[in-house]
Amino acid sequence: MHGSDRPRKSFGGVSSFAFAALLGGNIALAFGPLFVRLADTEAHVGPVAAAFWRLALAAPVLLLLTRGSGQSIGRIGKAMVAAIALGGIFFAADLGSWHLGILKTKLANATLLGNSASLIFPLYGFLIARTWPTRGQSLALLLALAGGVLLLGRSYELSHQNLIGDLLCLLAGFLYTFYLIAIDRARASLQAWPVLALSTIAGILPLLLFAKLLGETVWPQAWGPLIGLALGSQLIGQGLLVFAMGHVRPLVTGLAFLTQPVVAAAIGWALYGEALAPLDWLGVALIAAAMVLVRRPATDPLPPAD
Repeated sequence: MHGSDRPRKSFGGVSSFAFAALLGGNIALAFGPLFVRLADTEAHVGPVAAAFWRLALAAPVLLLLTRGSGQSIGRIGKAMVAAIALGGIFFAADLGSWHLGILKTKLANATLLGNSASLIFPLYGFLIARTWPTRGQSLALLLALAGGVLLLGRSYELSHQNLIGDLLCLLAGFLYTFYLIAIDRARASLQAWPVLALSTIAGILPLLLFAKLLGETVWPQAWGPLIGLALGSQLIGQGLLVFAMGHVRPLVTGLAFLTQPVVAAAIGWALYGEALAPLDWLGVALIAAAMVLVRRPATDPLPPAD
């Protein structure tokens, strides 16, 4: 561990402080689609341009936080530089695809498909650990999957009209998985702020070029939605997520992503009057049960993977 990046007292096999940071980060990230919509209607910038401003506005603040926290970037090897740069490029591709998809499909579709990493990233964790999930972990995965399907099943809609947006959001979920893998590797030897600052900087130029190639309006007519996107999603959301990834297992990280649909449903209820049905509440309960299960120590491992 490194100085201020040391986790707090552990409870149930997962640092309580890191677990709280993980949940807090996902709650902040759940507001991202709302700010993307507002950037389109109020700031009048394109979705990829909004992603560019998300990173560009956050980068100077992240560099200041890196310096102020004493988490020096220092000298890092070429392999680490390549890993962080590649992670930043994957993150830029993820944001570009997801932001485009948000405006081309229903918000529920974008939230569900964009968080497909919730099931893919844990598989990476089991692969590097060369073990199968325990019975408790398998149950947590099943509960989380069932909860996510129930929560969004009533509003999820497959149609020709949404097809392009759905595919873009699904692609974003896969790209986000590769970003998470790169960040997980970087967090093995670097502290949170340097990793987030460097990966953010690496994604700025690709997003600007992509926005220009698409012919999007880049300069905004209003800054509020873009500042909200940079502050809520990149500084708070990704900041807490990257910190937590140094202390929690990929399975816990992946399942925590499913709290985003829960928060998105609450936003829909509060702002747009989208009432939650009994099955929605059951989905919330299943996801909550999965998050409780996944914090328990692994005491019933299955045989190692071949």
